[in-house]
Amino acid sequence: MLRKGFEQFRGKRILLLQGPVGPFFARLAQDLRAVDAVVYKINFNAGDWFYYPRHAINYRGTMQDWPTWLAQLLEELNIDIVQMFGDCRPIHRAAYEVASTFNIEIQVFEEGYLRPDYVTLELNGVNGFSRLSLEPGALTTAPEVAEHAPKKLEVANAYWAMVLFSMGYFLMGSLGKFWFRHYQHHRALSIFEALPWIRSAWRKIWYRWSERGQHEELTLAWHRKYFLVPLQVFNDSQLTEHSDCESIDQFIETTLNSFAHYAPSDTLLVFKHHPMDRGYRDYTALLQRLSTKAGIGNRVRYIHDQHLPSLLDHARGVVIVNSTVGLSALHHQAPTKVCGRALYNLPGLTYQGTLDEFWNQAQTFKPSRDLFQRFRTRLIVRTQLNGSFYKPLKQVHSQTGLVWSGISFGKVKKTYTPKKQKGLAESSANP
Repeated sequence: MLRKGFEQFRGKRILLLQGPVGPFFARLAQDLRAVDAVVYKINFNAGDWFYYPRHAINYRGTMQDWPTWLAQLLEELNIDIVQMFGDCRPIHRAAYEVASTFNIEIQVFEEGYLRPDYVTLELNGVNGFSRLSLEPGALTTAPEVAEHAPKKLEVANAYWAMVLFSMGYFLMGSLGKFWFRHYQHHRALSIFEALPWIRSAWRKIWYRWSERGQHEELTLAWHRKYFLVPLQVFNDSQLTEHSDCESIDQFIETTLNSFAHYAPSDTLLVFKHHPMDRGYRDYTALLQRLSTKAGIGNRVRYIHDQHLPSLLDHARGVVIVNSTVGLSALHHQAPTKVCGRALYNLPGLTYQGTLDEFWNQAQTFKPSRDLFQRFRTRLIVRTQLNGSFYKPLKQVHSQTGLVWSGISFGKVKKTYTPKKQKGLAESSANP
């Protein structure tokens, strides 16, 4: 949210890198140009090109050549701001380092910290790379914490729009590999990516039948007698970049063994699969093997699509790596143990002891409701844009369909003198 709205971008020279799957960055460019910003876009694969085919620069070089090529481009175009979606992709990490050497402002979009009605936009980085100071002392002295969070508009279900955009992106990315032969995506850029989504739909139907009655049993018979462990997507950058876990498998093993040794014997350990990972991973065999070895086979549950808010309301505690589900847990006043590096892992909000200690102390720990409300308000005011990348809000008269008011990034200061190098952007722009 930008306090000055789009006026803050008036006259700026902006470079867009990779955005969310779909046409969001193309829509963003239209809004930026409406305030006389000069916008450039780099495509790295045919999926990028499909959603931004006009007035773009297509990079077909190697990762080794990318930093030098980008440095030349930034000087040639005299760029003020670089915008990207996510800051952990190799392309974006390298771009961050290059732009930083020129003191160019870097703005990072990400899925919302508070979903589904928000998306994130931060200066310099998001999640574990966020520069936002949210220590308890800062929350009590910052002027905006006394304000109420702006009233938000409700975002309609954008799931199927995201699925359709993803299918188009991976299909075109696969078909166009010949033109971007050096590009390496963080997932397989192939038409076969449709298979996990088909498998996901089938599994959703199967789990609805096979797990019937689980929700009622947990929230009634096991009220306050189970610990909930919401899992993350297997290749989530939050896991790979902002935690000491090498994989979800390792996190599961560590958590289960700690529970087996230290948790009260009358409690359950409930692992909840991430819905976006349903078609990619199945941890049934792993959990059976580990729980049997630890001698707690009858105390471990594995569930998928049960209603998360209800589960949070009835859990004795929540164990998580660093997912934004942790914010939902705090909203529901569930004692939460964070095992990675998360923006909300603060004294007074989350349990600060060890995981081994958490099982027996969760009942005596409660997140501060007042501190969480201040935290949430400041998070919205400083980092969140009301809306969706995949389905524009109809009430908002802009191409992006986001509410652009709130965050102010300040002035851009550059410490170099641009040296025009003719032909780089022009020669790279042909499809």
